[in-house]
Order: sequence, then C-alpha cells, then structure tokens
Amino acid sequence: MDDLPEYARVNRDSWDDRAAAHAASPDYALDRLLADPTAVSDVVAFDRARLGDLTGLRGVHLQCHIGTDTLSLHRLGARMTGLDLSGASLAQARDLAARAGAEVEYVESEVHAAGAVLEPASFDLVYTGIGALCWLPDVAAWARVVAGLLAPGGRLFLREGHPMLWALDDERADDLLVARYPYFETAEPLVFSDAGTYVETDHVFTASTTHEWNHGLGEIVQGLLDAGLTLTSLAEHDSVPWNALPGAMEPVGGGEFALREGRDRLAASYTLTAVKR
Repeated sequence: MDDLPEYARVNRDSWDDRAAAHAASPDYALDRLLADPTAVSDVVAFDRARLGDLTGLRGVHLQCHIGTDTLSLHRLGARMTGLDLSGASLAQARDLAARAGAEVEYVESEVHAAGAVLEPASFDLVYTGIGALCWLPDVAAWARVVAGLLAPGGRLFLREGHPMLWALDDERADDLLVARYPYFETAEPLVFSDAGTYVETDHVFTASTTHEWNHGLGEIVQGLLDAGLTLTSLAEHDSVPWNALPGAMEPVGGGEFALREGRDRLAASYTLTAVKR
C-alpha cells in the first residue's frame, strides 16, 4: 500500500477519516443489522430478487467500505471476502462481522491490486455496490480485474449510481436537471473539497479532498465485454440510495431517493450483471 498512486492516497485518507462516523451514523443502520441476524442492508435488499440464490457461492465485495453489504451477502448464503484500500474502514467492517458472529475475510488493498492479493479465477461472485466506480480512473482496467477474479461461469453483480446522475449539478436549489460534470471518462480527475459526507453525522472531517471520475454506461459495458464477460442483464432505476440531489429529491422508501417532480426524467442508478465466458 506504500506505492499507491496519488489519487488513491488522497481518497484513502478521506475514507479513513469518515469510517468511524459512517459506522456510527443511523443511515448505515448497524444497530438494525446487529439486532436482527436475518437483516440485510437496504442496498442489498433493493436487488434481492436479482441476486438469486447465493448459497455456497464464493464471493468478493470490491471496495466494501465498512462491510454492511458484505455482511448482508454473507447472510444470504455466500462465503464472502471484502476488499478495500481504507484500513480504518476495514477495522469497522471486521468489528461489525465479529459482533454479528459472521465469518467474513477482509483484505486491505487498492482494487487494481486485487489480483495480486486474492486467488485469481476463484470467485463465483464479484459484487460491487453503490458509489464505487467513481473513485477509479480507468473503468476498462477495473473490468479486467473483475474478469481475473472470476472463475469461468462466475458473475459480476454491480449496482451503481448512473453516469447521467454523476454528470448533474448537485448544488442547485431548484428542480432543474443541469449537466455540470463530464458524462464520459476523462484523463484527469474531478477534484472536490468537501468537509461533509453523504450520511447523517455531526462529525467534522479534516481530510476533505477527493479525486473522482465519471464513466459512461457504454464505456462500462464495453470494458466488461472486452475483458471477456457476457452481459446478462441491465436495469436502470429512477432512484438511488442517498440524497444525491438535495434540492430536487425526496425519500421514497427502502433507503432510496428519487426526484420529487417528474421521476421519469432521470436514470438515477442501474443494476448490471455479467458472466465470465
């Protein structure tokens, strides 16, 4: 981890700074997960029918953060490993798994090095949850990592914010949808400075800089096809599991937010599955 590129070091510092506050926030609902051994996160519950039977599958959750979705997949029957570049996030994930009595392995690594720290071609399921791809500069390189981890016949399961959403101005106080940021992948990152976070917390953060990229839906799909995966489903949704446009969105249940007016104007997130040939 000492040879991380600059963008990854900057983003790791941000996640390290936020891990404990995220674990304590009611929005991550750790108390609910610990009180009910059958409970799963809202993000996993949203796609429960699409996930199908996970019993006995060997799965890896890339960019797992504090492990709420990882624990949820374990509870659905998968033998899970979680991977993240933030040691502070993994400390919270390990604590959650221990308190829940769940056997989940956690590995500290930048996602592009996953093939060097995990057994190649050994996973039946690669899972990537919401808000992960925006931290990566090259979606085709990510797709090759996914393909390298999957066993033949194994599948990728991806729920992510839609690139249409990531391109919008999220600071407007009206209901207009205005493209402010690139839709397509760019060579240079978008550099943001924000002392806040996306969940409810009173904590004041000191690591405020992040480096982020958008990736067009076509770029994501083509990257997976080029890496040797076959697309098996793609569903676009009008909701996303955080208040991504505070001036225009409202809660719609299940931890999801959608446009207050004209929900059909915006593809806010999507679920994609693909199988390794």
